[in-house]
Amino acid sequence: MRHLVIGFIVLVVAASAAAAEPIKVVAAENFYGDIARQIGGGEVAVASILDNPDQDPHEFEASPSTARAFAEARIVIVNGVGYDEWATKLLNASPSPSRAVVSLATLLHKQIGANPHLWYDPAAIPALAKALAGLFAKLDPVHQADFARRLARFQQSFEPLDARIAALRARYSGTPVTATEPVFGYMFEALGMQVRNMPFQMAVMNGTEPSASDVAAFERDLRTHAVKLLVYNAQASDPIAARMERLAKASGVPIVGAAETEPPGKSYQGWMMGELDDVAKALPAKP
Repeated sequence: MRHLVIGFIVLVVAASAAAAEPIKVVAAENFYGDIARQIGGGEVAVASILDNPDQDPHEFEASPSTARAFAEARIVIVNGVGYDEWATKLLNASPSPSRAVVSLATLLHKQIGANPHLWYDPAAIPALAKALAGLFAKLDPVHQADFARRLARFQQSFEPLDARIAALRARYSGTPVTATEPVFGYMFEALGMQVRNMPFQMAVMNGTEPSASDVAAFERDLRTHAVKLLVYNAQASDPIAARMERLAKASGVPIVGAAETEPPGKSYQGWMMGELDDVAKALPAKP
């Protein structure tokens, strides 16, 4: 009887230890990992793959350690729509029925061909936070109330960002702007700005040469101040895009960089607020 009691206690302790293990989450991009931490707290263990602000995400090559992290994860968060194709390949290489995959593209009903820089869509991150809270609660029902509380806190922390976007939209809606590629595209849309030179932007994003007419139109917009702001990709280098940046500076058109990786030491909310502040500072004052 004594052995039965001891055996039962061992089983209970083992089960409790297993339940106490944090949920392993791997995020292809660090801003998605940040959201997982904000919602999951101590109940999750998050690893982000793309987290170097000095690295061009388009040149990333997955290592064996990255493949191992994906294989061992309980939840994997990806962007989708071809942005992190390397992640899709890793998932296909190690299929697992016990692993959940959260795709931002799927959450937002985006199809291949859409602008892949989904994290600049103000609707994307709240949708991810809500989805993760539900998924975490399903995997760890004991802490369901904690996940719900953190989600509510996250949503509250998002209110100043929404207010800032609304204020800038009221002030700058309709302002003609341009970019070397559509990294900031969803935020431009949220701000109600008129985005020019899209054929040029799409060519640079897809690694193809913009047509001569598209280059000429871009140069004309900068020289004549037909656009009031140029946003460039702060993490990617392209000769024709760099040429437009130089022309913008020479023409006196304000320039702002948009990143593809969350800076170290900042939350997603703080990062976006900083980028909006940069845009507001660069644009001419309007009543």
